Formats: sequence, structure tokens, C-alpha cells
Amino acid sequence: MDQILDLPFEVALVVLFAVVMVRVNATYWIGRSAAAGMERTRFAGALHRPKASKAQALIQRFGPYAVVLTFLTIGLQTAVNLAAGAARMPLRRYLPAAVVGSGIWAFVYATIGLAAIDAWLAVMAASPLAAVLLIVSLAGLAVSLVIWRRRRTAVAPEDTVV
Repeated sequence: MDQILDLPFEVALVVLFAVVMVRVNATYWIGRSAAAGMERTRFAGALHRPKASKAQALIQRFGPYAVVLTFLTIGLQTAVNLAAGAARMPLRRYLPAAVVGSGIWAFVYATIGLAAIDAWLAVMAASPLAAVLLIVSLAGLAVSLVIWRRRRTAVAPEDTVV
């Protein structure tokens, strides 16, 4: 990580772009290979059921948008790129989305992301206890928000229609 932090911005941007392009394309091809391998098993019929065909059609249509948008999230890139490969999204639709998404990710990571990592490393060096407390606090906040949202959106028994 220190090597990337020491690079000029333009070079860091190109390196990060190349790394993420390799990663997302490898994930896509793993998904595609897994789907091809599944065609040779007794579960191949599941790939051709109406619901599976409908899911593939949705991925073909909206998949490129999902691929691009996942680069603005944490934790969804791998799942969506794997699904795009498994659904056999055509490369003419997948690659442009992967290039745009990777460019966005590399830019965000080269600016805000590297600065955040540098700040985090400084906190860790200054006080490991403060870093652990910060992680625990952020995790507690995230859990609290999830619980609050679920309670807020839960349907009360009197609101249900029979």
C-alpha cells in the first residue's frame, strides 16, 4: 500500500485501474466458467427453467448498469461481476460497463480512498486502541441504523389487508 501512496496521482490512477480491471474480469470469467461447467451436470435443466431465463434476460438488459453502479458500493462488485459471467452477459455489454466502473473506482480510490487509508494508518500508528474503538463504534452505528430501518419499515399487524 505504501508503494501506491508514494506514486504520483496519475500513475496511481492507472495502476489502480489496471488492478481492478484484472480483478473484475477474472471474476466475470470465473462466473462464466462455472455456468459452462454446470451445463455438464445433472443441474443443467435448472439453467433453462422459465425463472432462470427471466433472470438472465434481466441481467442482459440491466446488468451493465448494475456493473457500473457496484463500483460505488462496498461488497457488491464481486457478486455482480460473478453473476454477469454466470448469466453469460455478452462481452460487448460487459466490457464497457467494466471499463467505466473501473475508471470510477480507480478515481475514487486514488483520491478519497488513498487519503482515507493514509489517515487510517496514521490513527493505527498513533493509537491502536483508538482505531479499534473507532471500528467498534462504526459497526455499532451501522447495526443500529439497520435495526432502526427494519423496525420503521416493518408492517404492523393492523396495517395488513386480508
